[in-house]
Amino acid sequence: MITFHRIIYCLGDYMKINNPFKSLNTFELCLWLSSMFVIGISSILGGKAGFTATVASLLGVTGLIFIAKGMLAGQFFIIAFAILYGIVSFEARYYGEMITYVGMSLPMAVVSTISWIRHPHKDSDRVEVAFMTPKKIILIIISTIIVTISFFFILKALNNASLYISTLSIATSFIAASFTFLRSPYYALAYAVNDIVLIVLWVIASIKDISNLSMVFCFIMFLLNDIYGFYNWKKMQKEQD
Repeated sequence: MITFHRIIYCLGDYMKINNPFKSLNTFELCLWLSSMFVIGISSILGGKAGFTATVASLLGVTGLIFIAKGMLAGQFFIIAFAILYGIVSFEARYYGEMITYVGMSLPMAVVSTISWIRHPHKDSDRVEVAFMTPKKIILIIISTIIVTISFFFILKALNNASLYISTLSIATSFIAASFTFLRSPYYALAYAVNDIVLIVLWVIASIKDISNLSMVFCFIMFLLNDIYGFYNWKKMQKEQD
């Protein structure tokens, strides 16, 4: 069984062997540090009640900078983020977010990790970028429709807060997770759309509870990181051709 402590242990072991922070260029380092700073400041404004949300945000934005580089380390951070974000979502009564990240994003991150391990680019610490095919796209569209409709009725039965926005978040999250598993640069565009949806979702939550403010800034920084991720993956794709 995967536990948070086990994930942290594995991440620490990985970092001892291969420190991914050394691979960050000047721009990436500035993007990561500014993301951490913005999230930290928003946490102070949100108060102590936002501690879990802050830790989740810091892990998430750290994961994204390495995902943007196609590095396996990013997946470890995203796994930890999915667990904590599920907790934060449950506390805010965003059951759709909780179910999405714990029941979908977390397993998908684990599966994506395995996929990335099996497809390194020339035995490097970078993943091999894959091209999308019509068959893969059709499969994602059909799967997204099925998942979205199913979750809509589940969330409605649970009296989920912001039902329609949460349902849209599920659709965009599923598409993004699928592209990540398939090692496509378009994972970043899908997550960018998801980030915009989540910014709206957590703005609504912050109006009711200021401690959720850090999640708003979290996804604003996620959006910037995902935009860079798409740029960098397209660059990687050209370099790997």
